Amino acid sequence: MDEKVKQAIVEGKTSLGIEFGSTRIKAALIDDRYSTVASGVHEWENQLAGGVWTYGLDDVWSGIQDSFRTLADDVRSRYGVPLAAVGAIGVSAMMHGYLAFGADERQLVPFRTWRNTMTEQAALELSGLFQFNIPQRWSAAHLYQAILNNEEHVKDISFMTTLAGYAHWRLTGEKVIGIGDASGIFPIDSAANAYNRRMLEQFNALVGGRGFGWKLEDILPRVLNAGENAGCLTEEGTKLLDPSGVLKAGVPFCPPEGDAGTGMAATNSVAERTGNVSAGTSIFAMIVLEKELSKARAEIDMVATPAGKPAAMVHCNNCTSDLDAWIHLFREVTELFGATIDKPAFYDALYYKALEGDGDCGGLLSYNYYGGEPITGLEQGRPLFARTPDASFTLANFMRALLFSTMGTLKLGMNILTGAEGVRLDRLVGHGGLFKTKGVGQRLMAAALNVPVAVMDSAGEGGAWGAALLAAYMRLKREGETLETFLADKVFAGNAGVCVEPDAQDVKGFEIAMERYAKGLAIEKAAVKHF
Repeated sequence: MDEKVKQAIVEGKTSLGIEFGSTRIKAALIDDRYSTVASGVHEWENQLAGGVWTYGLDDVWSGIQDSFRTLADDVRSRYGVPLAAVGAIGVSAMMHGYLAFGADERQLVPFRTWRNTMTEQAALELSGLFQFNIPQRWSAAHLYQAILNNEEHVKDISFMTTLAGYAHWRLTGEKVIGIGDASGIFPIDSAANAYNRRMLEQFNALVGGRGFGWKLEDILPRVLNAGENAGCLTEEGTKLLDPSGVLKAGVPFCPPEGDAGTGMAATNSVAERTGNVSAGTSIFAMIVLEKELSKARAEIDMVATPAGKPAAMVHCNNCTSDLDAWIHLFREVTELFGATIDKPAFYDALYYKALEGDGDCGGLLSYNYYGGEPITGLEQGRPLFARTPDASFTLANFMRALLFSTMGTLKLGMNILTGAEGVRLDRLVGHGGLFKTKGVGQRLMAAALNVPVAVMDSAGEGGAWGAALLAAYMRLKREGETLETFLADKVFAGNAGVCVEPDAQDVKGFEIAMERYAKGLAIEKAAVKHF
């Protein structure tokens, strides 16, 4: 037992990060050396209900309570003390989507997550009005689509927010949002660190004749920057987080952030010319820019770091879901013969097998589209595998094709950023489930994007650790200390991770595979239409 850690826990000299991921709600407790000293996790899944991808809000609270309980159990098991005090808390969650509430704080319609692709008309109209790309998953697009659909609930909206903003609100009573998460609700003015005033006025003028009793700025959460105090845990919030009553109220909170922002923090990718790739259920690359893009581009989202700097995001709705489904099928086969293999070992074995495959996957073709994919113009998805009769159909090539499919759409978007926009990167930092097997996802991502990819020891910690870092920054920062300096000089000092350079043969193989991938999109579109 580390007595220093025990004492820090007793004295509340810790920071807690909680993240609502797409498949897990994770809690991470860190000390003032920024190391994870305890963790807890709860697994959950979205549901397709009435054609809408959603999570029930009851599941939000049962999940966060289970995650916190397992964290507290971990603390008691390791250090022999209850988790009664925490120095600061940060909440993070999947960005975007639509959560709308009435004046009585009643949820007006089920949560519409980022995964839905039902707002094409709204996204196109707002993008044209603002001359700024508004993706389908953004909260503003969901709101305007509901208006276009003449949905009855819109007139009753008192507050709309993201999942992180919702959880923070219920825990603290504060209707606020971190600027990174806010940038997925509505366009941000990075100079003012606020919603873009011109575009707010344009939106209000657009819907002004419909008789709503609100203006957009009145129903959005207030924007805060990293390092600002965003409220404290209330007595009511304590009951929601820890029904056992051990944790005491009054814990300060940092601004709630989206998974993109906590991913940037967790990879030290908040300064200009830095970038990261987050790869799990969805996949996205975040590049902090030195200057604005030359024009609005439908494939590129303009968002912000937790400190408000402009960042370009290439976001793809689909990443590992299809890959996970195939691996689950393979596990069923082994279990049929009585074999019991540890899940991480099973993943590792199949991932490493992919490195034995042909550079171009032997002519095999896979699309991982569980849902729609705006970058390739698909409103719906169909997981699909195809091959010609003479393709080299081996396990190694099959696994390589599945792994490449997780990166294919990202490659199409990144080509625009690094090509037409001339953005250059020294390296990217990878994090998320795709990078857990040492060296595999990292090597193939380097080939796909033709850029060095680094992975840190904290790659598996993910957004919960990033949220804890943002909480620690609020609690521990010196006067005038920027988030960039705090992360570089304190958290990541001397830790650049393990970097893999692109292998020339891998790069060539991926280019060939991408030509097949681009041509084969017609097959995927036909599958959506006919199957």
